[in-house]
Amino acid sequence: MADKKEKQQQQQRKAKTLVFLHPDLGIGGAERLVVDAAVGLQNRGHKVVIFTSHCDPSHCFDEARNGTLDVRVRGNSIIPSSILSRFSILCAILRQLHLILQIHFTSELAEIAPDAFFVDQLSAGLPLLQYLYPRGRIFFYCHFPDLLLVQGRQKLWKRAYRIPFDWLEQWSMSFADAIAVNSNFTKGVVGRTWPSLASKRELQTVYPCVDTNTKKSPEVENGKPLWKGKKFLLSINRFERKKDVALAIKAYAGLSKESRRGVRLVVAGGYDNRVAENVGYHNELVDLSNSLGLSNMTAKTIVTALEVPDDVEVLFLLSVPNLLKEMLLASTQLLVYTPANEHFGIVPLEAMLAGVPVLAADTGGPTETVVEGETGWLRSPADVGKWTEVMEMTLNKLSKEQLAKMSQAGVSRVKNNFGDVQMAERIDHIIDQSLEVKTRSGSYTPIAFLGLSVLGLLGAGLAIVARV
Repeated sequence: MADKKEKQQQQQRKAKTLVFLHPDLGIGGAERLVVDAAVGLQNRGHKVVIFTSHCDPSHCFDEARNGTLDVRVRGNSIIPSSILSRFSILCAILRQLHLILQIHFTSELAEIAPDAFFVDQLSAGLPLLQYLYPRGRIFFYCHFPDLLLVQGRQKLWKRAYRIPFDWLEQWSMSFADAIAVNSNFTKGVVGRTWPSLASKRELQTVYPCVDTNTKKSPEVENGKPLWKGKKFLLSINRFERKKDVALAIKAYAGLSKESRRGVRLVVAGGYDNRVAENVGYHNELVDLSNSLGLSNMTAKTIVTALEVPDDVEVLFLLSVPNLLKEMLLASTQLLVYTPANEHFGIVPLEAMLAGVPVLAADTGGPTETVVEGETGWLRSPADVGKWTEVMEMTLNKLSKEQLAKMSQAGVSRVKNNFGDVQMAERIDHIIDQSLEVKTRSGSYTPIAFLGLSVLGLLGAGLAIVARV
């Protein structure tokens, strides 16, 4: 009895209050990681509160809207998410600063009294956060250096515009008490991008996870196969050009008419009408399908998706809810994951956990998750023919026994290496380590330069907007 009481007291002593700060809690890989980390830490007995500048109940993960997590929207009343569909990074920084100031001056942060903060995607607010609430340790999760994600740098004005943001990203990250990255691939990129930061700080790899304990929904467990058991290949990605979903369509088009007969390509993923690239890229993919002579259709609801005519070869599914994604993974023959140099890639894990073999690019994060010939295949994104060959092999050449063996290997790999319990435990350990260190990181010497930079950015932004 005494031992049990002591164990309970020990657990209570370790319980922490954690505050998450995330820019836009929508549907995407980064958002999935944030939700999984929050739920995992909450399951470990910690109190978790998520602050975000935007969370649409109709466009977010279930845990963010069904009461599983305490999600609070703040810092969204002054600065828009963009100006004329431009200046997104400037607006994101100002919205983050607005959020931090709001929860500080309304005493909401003081009432929560967090022991630590989990911040990801945007590091600009870390110096302010440390200054206003010095007792809380800061854990920053770097999905990928933002400066490497920016498109259009060949333009002189774009390079000039990005200079202060690139400097701010590295400097502000130095205020984190712990920095984690999502893969060894990203760790190497961060080290090469910011060698001075990497030389002073230990970059720790914390793999994203999937929930390995979730039971299949009744609709999947007892439901009928999709489209009367029709074979289909599956691509799940946001509708963004860097995801190179066009590769999946081209590879599918490379199959002979005989091989394509009775086989559909389903292109599903995150889609937001507010994001011009989502709308534009979807239109480009439809045009590509038409140019390749592939009949196609776009569905926006489960009902429409399930009633697709049998002769549709390419089916586009926009903003797929969890239930439909689960149904897709339960019935597909192959997951086709096309992004090159993907920072990590959570979808291949979801597929392997569902027993689905994965065809992915031989670069980036998937090389750390997909085992060639055991749980899937890794092929060069530059060689469309090789992707077509794997599709053909999966559909027509591998035996049921071979596919079953790959299925079992995929499930085992995910459960043993990429579970939500392992990720939450890893984050918890890193935060505990940071709480034991008394000295803090970062220097406020450049704070005046930061203020001038922000004013300069605002002036430059207004000048450019006026010119546009």
